[in-house]
Amino acid sequence: MHWQKLGHIYTPQNLESKLATHAANPLPVHIGGDLYRVFFSGRDSTQRSSVGYFDFDIVRRKVVGQGDKAVFSFGPAGSFYSHGVSIGCCYEVAGVRYILFMGWHIPEGGHWVGEIGRLRLNEDFSLSLDAEQPALSISADDPVSLSYPWVVRQADGSYRMWYGTTVTWDAGNGEMLHVIGDARSSDGMTWVPEKRYVPFALNVAQAFSRPTIRMSGAGIYQMWFSYRSGSGSTYRIGYAESMNGVDWELKLDQSGIDVSPSGWDSEMIEYPFVLTHVNETYMFYNGNGFGRSGVGLARLQE
Repeated sequence: MHWQKLGHIYTPQNLESKLATHAANPLPVHIGGDLYRVFFSGRDSTQRSSVGYFDFDIVRRKVVGQGDKAVFSFGPAGSFYSHGVSIGCCYEVAGVRYILFMGWHIPEGGHWVGEIGRLRLNEDFSLSLDAEQPALSISADDPVSLSYPWVVRQADGSYRMWYGTTVTWDAGNGEMLHVIGDARSSDGMTWVPEKRYVPFALNVAQAFSRPTIRMSGAGIYQMWFSYRSGSGSTYRIGYAESMNGVDWELKLDQSGIDVSPSGWDSEMIEYPFVLTHVNETYMFYNGNGFGRSGVGLARLQE
């Protein structure tokens, strides 16, 4: 398995004060034909994140438009997303499309905390908050912080979510232990954590984020994700496989993509999003600076 890099497709444009830098966590949503609206999280001068977008022709590999202002912004003081909105995935329930996001806030005198919120993707592609409270909150099961979710509808009509959960901010080597757990839902709205985790190893792969999942032709769950080793390295894109979506095997050396020798993605690569379009599988991803350098595109060669 190998990802052929197709280029650096989008550079942040400093469109307005809320989107001054970064185009992190690219989330492409199909508009029609070969056209996708790619939502992303940009930042203001104080590092608070809001949602912007660009429209992209995936066959011509060309940006054909972009929004000139944030389409959804960080929330008011006291809200669970008061300091930022980092988008995760899009899924459908009863004909309505939703986007899940990591909303984060900084308690007075404390460490920042992430929880998972839900936006409604309206027919005109505008975004609106679906509920003032998180869709998945910190709890006794996940007591520290949560991050980027990915949702798959199962054959029986139920839903499964994979998401990041922090065990500790410092696992003894100066790096957090942030793993990928899963939750289930009968209706796609109310989630129950299962307390099962993708395997991790300190100083090898311990700080995970932004899982993205594809079902192979052989019925194998294929997961790509960002990870840091804990030994001082920057983000890389890793890979895991599962026959049932529950029991995962890490195969970090089989992700098929790495940093480039030079350029916009030479220092780190992270926040993958995998989709299939007209029998081709593509990955949108970020490079240097946690999305500061923009968005790239790769195509799977199997």
